[in-house]
Amino acid sequence: MKNRYIDLIEQTYEFPQEEFQVEEEELFFNGIDLMEIIKQYGTPLKITYLPKISQNIQRAKRCFNVAIAKTDYEGEYHYCYCTKSSHFQFILEEVLKNDVHIETSSAFDFNIIDALEEQGLLKKDNYIICNGFKKIPYIENIVGAIHNGFVNTIPVLDNKTEFDQLNERLQSPCKLGIRIASEEEPKFDFYTSRLGIRYNEIIPFYVDKIKNNPKFELKMLHFFINTGIQDTAYYWNELMKCVNVYCELKKLAPELDSLNIGGGFPIKNKLAFEYDYEYMAEEIVAQIKTICNRNGVKEPDIFTEFGSYTVGESGAVLFSILNQKQQNDRELWNMIDSSFMTTLPDTWAIKQQFILLAVNNWKKEYERVFLGGLTCDSMDYYNAEANLNAVFLPKYDSNTPQYIGMFHTGAYQEAIGGYGGIQHCLNPAPKHVIIDREFSGPDDTEGEIVTKLFSKEQSFKSMLKTLGY
Repeated sequence: MKNRYIDLIEQTYEFPQEEFQVEEEELFFNGIDLMEIIKQYGTPLKITYLPKISQNIQRAKRCFNVAIAKTDYEGEYHYCYCTKSSHFQFILEEVLKNDVHIETSSAFDFNIIDALEEQGLLKKDNYIICNGFKKIPYIENIVGAIHNGFVNTIPVLDNKTEFDQLNERLQSPCKLGIRIASEEEPKFDFYTSRLGIRYNEIIPFYVDKIKNNPKFELKMLHFFINTGIQDTAYYWNELMKCVNVYCELKKLAPELDSLNIGGGFPIKNKLAFEYDYEYMAEEIVAQIKTICNRNGVKEPDIFTEFGSYTVGESGAVLFSILNQKQQNDRELWNMIDSSFMTTLPDTWAIKQQFILLAVNNWKKEYERVFLGGLTCDSMDYYNAEANLNAVFLPKYDSNTPQYIGMFHTGAYQEAIGGYGGIQHCLNPAPKHVIIDREFSGPDDTEGEIVTKLFSKEQSFKSMLKTLGY
């Protein structure tokens, strides 16, 4: 009878996989020996594997560029990274190695942009797509960037008032975008996105405010589908409506030449993940081309804003099992040495599931468990792997350390968790290690693994200072 943990994983999934392999009962992540990392740094531990960021960017660029070539599409493709997914300097440095652009959502993004430009990582002709509802400081920083020579800064109007605020302050020509308020998926609590301008108001607004104003050049029409880019009737219907609005607007605004389809390429959050990136890119490009041709309009340049897709699969969090508690006849609780609520807040905020695997002891028998965090909150637990609707781990033995990892956690968790701040039950933020590869020459396809401690475990001194003691 095959009742070992390794048997369970191999029978349930196609395993090993591109980023996950097992050698001598221990898990490797993108070729990284996780037990060696744990021996060096301990747990709890966050890791960021930088090469995965570039791999995903290049895959998306390749998919869209191949689709453009296959369909004889006349426009170009531009990849933007939305910084809100992760603002860390080491993330932006890796992202910008790939000839891509930036999407912002805050006034403070421009302080980061200035720092990146000073370091030579960002050029003044990079596209900077400015999204979100804009308070006056955000408007002023956008205007400041344009006056400072960031010629491809494009404020995307979320509402009509933003146009007047820009118009009052601008002294230089400005490329402009308009965001369409897309309809939400039928199961949503409301019908229309709170972001953007209604379909039927866009053309009158352009004619009334933008068309004859010499300061502005309407460059971009933008939309975003909250469910992401999925092969569903809902997604294709919204795409069709937005492209039709683009075509109507293009006939009045010849300077309009870009369609921003937002973000939404999914990331792998389960071992049974299947998604045909190539097909989706080709279908998007083909549908835009078909609708434009039907309307006698030249195809636009296509912009995307991928955040989670860019950084999500680069991240992982490693925990130790501190102890096991049996609370009734059926429930075994494995207690981790951290908190899900503070370290991975999406696990309780939106019930997000990540890939969960044992790091060691793969040849031991497995058992079903619940995972409990250290805070005193009843919601600080994790009880379901994405496909199995349960958590199975090697049987607990108090004499043998057990380590686990949650993978593809690289997007949003630090920002939502309040990185560097005060968290529930004063649970400290874990150590964070950056992992990269150094290539010795053009023939080196593997590269030597290099680790760097980015931040130590949060100390009581930093907490007391934040609290005013």
